[in-house]
Amino acid sequence: MTPGPAAMRMESDGLGEHAVPAVAYWGIHTARAVANFPLLGQPVSPTLVAAMATVKLACARTNHELGFLDDAAAGAIVQACRELIAGDLAGEIVVDALQGGAGTSLNMNVNEVLANRADELLGGARGGYTRISPLDHVNLHQSTNDVFPTALKVAAITLLRRLEKAIAGLQSAFQDNEKKFAGVVKIGRTQLQDACPMSLGAEFSAWAEALSRDRWRVFKCEERLRVVNLGGTAIGTGLTAPRDYIFRVVDRLREETGFGLARAENLVDATQNADAFVEVSGILKAHAVNLFKISSDLRLLASGPRTGFGELKLPAVQAGSSIMPGKVNPVICEAVGQAAMLAIGNDAIVTLAAQSGQLELNAFLPLLAHALLQSLSVLDAACTIFRTRCVTGIEADPEACAAHVAHSWATVAALLPSLGYERAAEVAKAAQATGRSVVDLVIEGGLLDGETVRRLLSADAMTGLGWRG
Repeated sequence: MTPGPAAMRMESDGLGEHAVPAVAYWGIHTARAVANFPLLGQPVSPTLVAAMATVKLACARTNHELGFLDDAAAGAIVQACRELIAGDLAGEIVVDALQGGAGTSLNMNVNEVLANRADELLGGARGGYTRISPLDHVNLHQSTNDVFPTALKVAAITLLRRLEKAIAGLQSAFQDNEKKFAGVVKIGRTQLQDACPMSLGAEFSAWAEALSRDRWRVFKCEERLRVVNLGGTAIGTGLTAPRDYIFRVVDRLREETGFGLARAENLVDATQNADAFVEVSGILKAHAVNLFKISSDLRLLASGPRTGFGELKLPAVQAGSSIMPGKVNPVICEAVGQAAMLAIGNDAIVTLAAQSGQLELNAFLPLLAHALLQSLSVLDAACTIFRTRCVTGIEADPEACAAHVAHSWATVAALLPSLGYERAAEVAKAAQATGRSVVDLVIEGGLLDGETVRRLLSADAMTGLGWRG
């Protein structure tokens, strides 16, 4: 019979005794961590939890194959791992995302949950540890120092693959708009001043191309995370682990994840240095920079709509003001920009945490893990809402674009090959002085005929990569 929620059990460790809720799958080490680290008030990333369980599963399989776990113990631990991976025991991982000890608290939380669940599967009671011990069985031939970084790499690869798909979808949405708006001529702008005419499709093509680079970089940087230190135990020397286990455990993890993982040739290096995470975070920062710039550009081009540029119409997704009726704001672009800011800030955190390692270990990996995985998750979500709630629904205002072209003297730049610089400068000066359009002044002055002007200012000419005779 399962105890009531108010019932407690007593567990002991090297520091003494501590009360634990009788219904909890976690135990005394977790209880101490919960009391010691009430910091963020945020749980560990579910992806990292699943990755930890996957690592434990690979370790259990290896220990079973080598005869260090019997069939019953290994079977129960493996089943418990699969339940945690599936999320069935997710509520039992209760330690704070930010914690001292290089991730030991998370490792022990996972060890205790898996041990208690495995013991329960074998007929034991929670907290009894009659058949399965958190340390002697679940953590067999492991250390936090090889399990945590390995799990972090598995979690990061998982989220990188999701992010790559999200970026690909967003890139495709911009490419669709590139084709959709290929025939819309507008004024380009440099330094927020009128510049050469261009097509709206060309503007979307530039955003799509930036996202294409992001997609490729994110896809390639998975390679930086495939080398793991599992089997290195405490400091990378493999102390307390059998050689056969060290040479086999990463193979089992590769089978469980489907990722191209490999054991580091220098396990000491892989245990103490976190520069691979910094490299990946830098790639995420580059993507965040592009997301912010693109979302900012869309806000600007949709500004107004009556008193701004008003060349784009963004989808209206919610009312924009509690005091101004009818106002609709570019909230999706603003949200995407904030997600990008968060990722850029997290990159600084990853950098600081990685450089703070000392000698054989980095004690700041929990902070690094939280920042890196948060960036991966928030950028994935940002790309998804950007695509589904903004980019796919964007409409152009061809009339506003045409009015800006007609009103701007900067269109004279497109007539330079036919007029020459001096004459074009005179036209531009007259347009500024009179407020009349460049087209009218050129045609009325007999400098060019209407058909030639229309050809030179056509969408094809704007994107023709140079003029053709």
